[in-house]
Formats: sequence, structure tokens, C-alpha cells
Amino acid sequence: MFEQHSAMKYLWGLCFLLVLVWSAIEPRDRLTWWLEVAPALAAAALLLATRRAFPLTPLLYVLVLAHCVILMVGGHYTYAEVPLFDGLWGAERNNYDKLGHFFQGFVPAIAARELLLRFQVVNGAFWRNLLILSFCLGFSAFYELIEWWVAVLSGEGAEAFLGTQGYVWDTQSDMGFALLGASLALLTLSRWHDRQLGKLHS
Repeated sequence: MFEQHSAMKYLWGLCFLLVLVWSAIEPRDRLTWWLEVAPALAAAALLLATRRAFPLTPLLYVLVLAHCVILMVGGHYTYAEVPLFDGLWGAERNNYDKLGHFFQGFVPAIAARELLLRFQVVNGAFWRNLLILSFCLGFSAFYELIEWWVAVLSGEGAEAFLGTQGYVWDTQSDMGFALLGASLALLTLSRWHDRQLGKLHS
């Protein structure tokens, strides 16, 4: 099992670096690229630093990688101009940012669940899930504040970074998608996550 986990971590790093390099080559807006990719770089640095002292479940590693890829793709094109999502399903706006905010709830929900279970912070599934959903919604709201502050400071790069595309309810819908992502993660992945936590402890 140790060798399998080691191989997976090397594959994780290779995938991350390949997408990162591609993303960094002539992005649409260099400032926006840095702003969007910075959380992915921070996550990779944190996982690298804790890989021996606090290894995570394979499920969580894969989810974090998927979220990082979404951030790096958004950074390369900007969230309003990702080609595959232009006019997708007849939409008038590019909804790639909604995918990003969905994962902003989906992945942190499993990360929070793993920490709460491994440190035995909360007893009982109901209170644990309520705390996880509250955390994910709070994190999403705080990220919206960060976007606002960065947009104010960056000036010209504000529209590209925010990706609102003129949608008046963009902030509220972003938080709604994060809450939806967190809820679906708990509903669909909890049992799988429990099995992997059991193997990790053994």
C-alpha cells in the first residue's frame, strides 16, 4: 500500500506540474493568472510539506488535484473565456466560473470532513455535516470578499478576475454553487471516504 501511495503522489506531482506549465504559457492576462493560480500553488506547497507527517486519503488527493487543474485552466484563459464553456447548453454567459465555485464547496467539504474525523472534533454525523456545510459556505463568502478586495486594488484586472460578465447575482450564485457542491460531496462520497480513512488508520 505504501508503494501505491508513493506512486500516486509522484503521478499527482507530474500532473500538477504539466498543467501548471501549460497554464503559464501565454495566458490571456498575466495578473489574473497569478491571482487564480496562487491558491493552487499554496495547496501544492501545503500537501508537499505535510506528505509524511500527515498523509491524506487518496480520494482527497485526487479531489485537490482536480480543483487545482480547474484553477489553472481558469487562470490561463480567465474564467469568462474558457473555450469549452462558451455558449454551453445555450447559455448567454461563460459558466466556467460556476464549475470553479462548485468545486470550491465540493473539495473543501471532504477536506473538512477528513480533518474533523481524524482529530475527532465533533461527535455525530448531523453536527459534523452541519459544521462542514457552514464552513464551506463561510469559506465561499470569505473568498467573495477576497475577490472584491483584490478587484478594488487591481483596478483594470478586476473584471477578468471576478468573471461576473455583467451578471448581477454572480456573487450570490457563486456561494449557492459552493453550497451545492459541499452538499453533493457529503451525500455521494462519505461512505467511500470512510473506507479510505479506515485503510489509512490501519
